Amino acid sequence: MEKIIIITSTILFIPLLISAQETENLDLITDRPDATESPNTVPQNHFQIETGLYYESFTDNDVQQETKGYNTTLLRFGVLKNLEFRLGWDFEEIQYSVNNEDLENILSGFSTLLVGAKIEIAQENKLLPNIGLLVHAQLPFFASKDYRPKTTGLEAIFSFSHTLSEKSNLGYNLGASWQNDADGIEYIYTLAYGYSLTDRLGIYGEVYGNLPENNRAQHFADAGITYLVKDNLQLDVTFGTGITKDQDILLGAGISYRIPK
Repeated sequence: MEKIIIITSTILFIPLLISAQETENLDLITDRPDATESPNTVPQNHFQIETGLYYESFTDNDVQQETKGYNTTLLRFGVLKNLEFRLGWDFEEIQYSVNNEDLENILSGFSTLLVGAKIEIAQENKLLPNIGLLVHAQLPFFASKDYRPKTTGLEAIFSFSHTLSEKSNLGYNLGASWQNDADGIEYIYTLAYGYSLTDRLGIYGEVYGNLPENNRAQHFADAGITYLVKDNLQLDVTFGTGITKDQDILLGAGISYRIPK
């Protein structure tokens, strides 16, 4: 029932977004669909919604894990010129199967609640990139039973971006996280290249991964397309796979919308 409500609400909400009036002439910069976070904050007193769906599959020793994310919502609000508050909550379902026979132990529900902030530290100036800092806490209190950890997760990520030309840019993240119930720090990296085919159509390619202190490293790659429907409304699709043996396929699609001031 929770899944039906979430999907229905999203479908009903999209026509309202498309019919909304334009915002001021401000660039719409999002933190989706790639894993690389932008150093730019939402403009002051503006509210931005970024949400989507995804499918991920991985098979290891005849055991297949399929993850379906029905709601990957991130809410962003510009508090100051260089500061935003962030709130994120995902709803997903995990299904296991052995030799193509589904098992009954399906995990389903809301993930931990992400609460955090992003601050712009420096603007791009010649060789100096745009620099931002993101700090998040992953609170277990609101998670569904299947996803509720015992401890709070924390992460800090530095975000950088360089303008390479009028149509291309390079972004990358470096950070560390202490995942819920983890016994060590996990170091994070991303590297993404973006290119504007037109004023509204863009493509990107990316590599990203994590390096846990007490486990093996995981590395991934993805690529996607973004389309700016209006100055305050963007659609996206993405696809990816694992460089290491941790992911067979990743498919996703989403929408980002900045509410008019």
